[in-house]
Amino acid sequence: MPCDFVQNKDCEYFPCHAGADPESFSCLFCYCPLYALGENCGGSFSYTADGIKDCSRCLRPHRRENYGDICEKLKLVMEIAKKQP
Repeated sequence: MPCDFVQNKDCEYFPCHAGADPESFSCLFCYCPLYALGENCGGSFSYTADGIKDCSRCLRPHRRENYGDICEKLKLVMEIAKKQP
């Protein structure tokens, strides 16, 4: 059985996204593993004027129902991380 939901209510930032429901907020992917996918991450993001990806409004990695999709997309992250010949 996968561990698809973790909470750390003792964290000073919990929940770290404004407007998030604390009862259903998962801390499992505290730092989104899909950030490196840029525009292909599938989340709700924007870019700052300086071109930095801003994920502060995205709750995709913090919802239990997205666990499987995120794990599936990790294959793309691993491809990016592979050393190219």
